[in-house]
Amino acid sequence: MDTAPFGDEGAWSFPPTAGDVVGGWLRGRGAADSKLAASVFCHIAADLHRHAAELRGGLAVLLDADEHTGGFGGARAYLADGGAARPAGVMIGYPGLDEVVVGGRGLWRATIAVRAPGGHSGSRRTVTGAISRAAHLVRLLDAAAPPAAAPGFPLPPKLTVTAIHGGQGFSVTPDRCELNVDVRTTPDFDAHAAETLVRRAAAELNAEVTPVASWPPYRLQPHEQPAAALLAAARATGLTVRPKVAGPSNIGNMLAGFGDGIPATAGFGVPYEGLHGTDERAHLAELPRVHAVYHRAVLDLMGADAISPITM
Repeated sequence: MDTAPFGDEGAWSFPPTAGDVVGGWLRGRGAADSKLAASVFCHIAADLHRHAAELRGGLAVLLDADEHTGGFGGARAYLADGGAARPAGVMIGYPGLDEVVVGGRGLWRATIAVRAPGGHSGSRRTVTGAISRAAHLVRLLDAAAPPAAAPGFPLPPKLTVTAIHGGQGFSVTPDRCELNVDVRTTPDFDAHAAETLVRRAAAELNAEVTPVASWPPYRLQPHEQPAAALLAAARATGLTVRPKVAGPSNIGNMLAGFGDGIPATAGFGVPYEGLHGTDERAHLAELPRVHAVYHRAVLDLMGADAISPITM
């Protein structure tokens, strides 16, 4: 239920909180990711609640208000609740009409502290400061590229330096500079391999590596649930869809690392523009079809042959 930050509001052609419909598009931050999905899921739950006696298994709707922070507090709280049923599978409502996301690269993240003698920038003594040493480390990390994609997983691993912090003003050569490093992992280049690569580069400057997060990569095969049900339901409504492994990580990665893993799809929804960026909007013409696909998929998973799926 939360959203990405607005960014530069001056760059938007409409207010980020517009929430209006213009030319068939719902406009505003969160329109695409993922308030429409939240609405669809609530409608499906309300409809199926009336048929509870005819269903097998259970259905839960989780609306997380801590997703865009990266904390996923709602999902974590649900999974930690001893009174809540462990889900056999999860469908996450990220947008995009042409693909069902069935996997994603994992991640390994760390901060790296680079140290050097501090001093006055005008000193007669020549000092290689922490920022210069950190810049050298960035070059080492860029040169230490992970391997190419391996058979069985469609995307290669990727290493990116995403932030650098150090120094203040002009007259001080700082004694500490910090880097943020994000490594996207694959089954053949996992968190251990990522950490080994980063630590090897950091060791050349005696830099201190502090891991901060790690999620495994995951991939469902098209015949595995809940991917199979969602793909079949989309095709039954006349859509041409394909399974996709996403480059970014998502809650599906967190679920894959929970216990022995909870299978999840992480995207099928309305067409969109400006996701996480300027002028986010979602096209409403396909909303009834998206609703029908998820409704049909849930009925299939719950063995509800006596209940007619929503049709287009």
